[in-house]
Amino acid sequence: MAAPRWTPSVTVAAVVERGGRYLLVEEETPEGLRLNNPAGHLDPAESPLEGVVREVLEETARAFTPRALLGVYLSRFVRPATGEDVTYLRLAFCGDVGEPAPGRALDHGIVRTLWLTPDEVRASAARHRSPLVLRCVEDHLAGRRLPLDAIVADDSIYRPPAKT
Repeated sequence: MAAPRWTPSVTVAAVVERGGRYLLVEEETPEGLRLNNPAGHLDPAESPLEGVVREVLEETARAFTPRALLGVYLSRFVRPATGEDVTYLRLAFCGDVGEPAPGRALDHGIVRTLWLTPDEVRASAARHRSPLVLRCVEDHLAGRRLPLDAIVADDSIYRPPAKT
């Protein structure tokens, strides 16, 4: 019998800087309140760009305009309480956000949004949901930018699977 195929969880994340501060969310997790870039899982029939725009809107109530691909990151997390072992493949984008949409609630589990300086992001590392929170901010500060067309979503993701 073949071993089960390894399938990392694909996530999308946004790195947003405005006036020297970075937009983070404080969210409830099984490990307690944690800080994260606005981020979440890629949904079926959704391109990475569509996913990051959706996630930022859900978690911050702000429209996000991606400007560049920051990078593709791989990390592993073992949940302390259960021993669950998860590998995440994160596609991180940088871009701009508008003002919060009036009356739009933040996604379930998101407590609030914060704008932190790079030093505040570094100082809060023990509260980050993932080591990729700081890594993405540092890569942004270092000027890393890749063209958005480096990510290609074939039209087949929008079609139901062919019946065999």
